Amino acid sequence: LRFDEQVRVVVFKSQVKGVFCAGADLKERAKMDDAEVGEFVRRLRNLMDEIAALPVPTIAAIDGYALGGGLELALACDLRVAASSAKMGLIETTRGLLPGAGGTQRLPRCVGIGLAKELIFTGRQIDGEQAASMGLVNHSVPQNSEGDAAYQRALTLAKEILPQAPFAVKMGKLAINKGMEV
Repeated sequence: LRFDEQVRVVVFKSQVKGVFCAGADLKERAKMDDAEVGEFVRRLRNLMDEIAALPVPTIAAIDGYALGGGLELALACDLRVAASSAKMGLIETTRGLLPGAGGTQRLPRCVGIGLAKELIFTGRQIDGEQAASMGLVNHSVPQNSEGDAAYQRALTLAKEILPQAPFAVKMGKLAINKGMEV
C-alpha cells in the first residue's frame, strides 16, 4: 500500500460482525516464553507504526469491539468512525498487562493525558458516543441492521477525501504527524 500510487485512502474494517478487533489472543500469549512475548510485542508495535506511517489517510471503521490491541490498531489510523454501540478500551491493565503497541503514546495525543491515564489505569470500556464526546473517534453513528454503520460512514468520509489533491493530502498528513513530534 505504501508504494501503490493508486491507493488514496485506506479503510480498516473487520469481516467479523460485531468485532473490529478484539486484540491479542491471551491464551496463545500465555504459552509464550519471555523472549517470544518480547518478539510478539515488537512485531505488533512495528505493524502499528507501519500503519501510522502509510502516506495516505487511514480510517478505522469500528462496528463492534475494539479492545486492547484492537483499539491500538484504530489509534494507529488517522481517523476513526465508530458505531454508537461499539465498545472500545485499552483493557490490558485488567489482565496485568500494559498497552504495548503504541496505545500509551497515541491515546494521550488523541484525548489528552489525564483522560488517557484514567482510561488506561481503569481498563474502562466506552461506547461510540462516549468516544466521540472525548475526541477518541471523529464520528459516532447509530448502528444499522447490517452491522456496518461505521464502515458506511467511513466510506462517505473516504469519498470526501478522494477528490482532494493527492500530493497535498499526503503532505498535510506528513506535516501534521511531524508537527506532533515537536
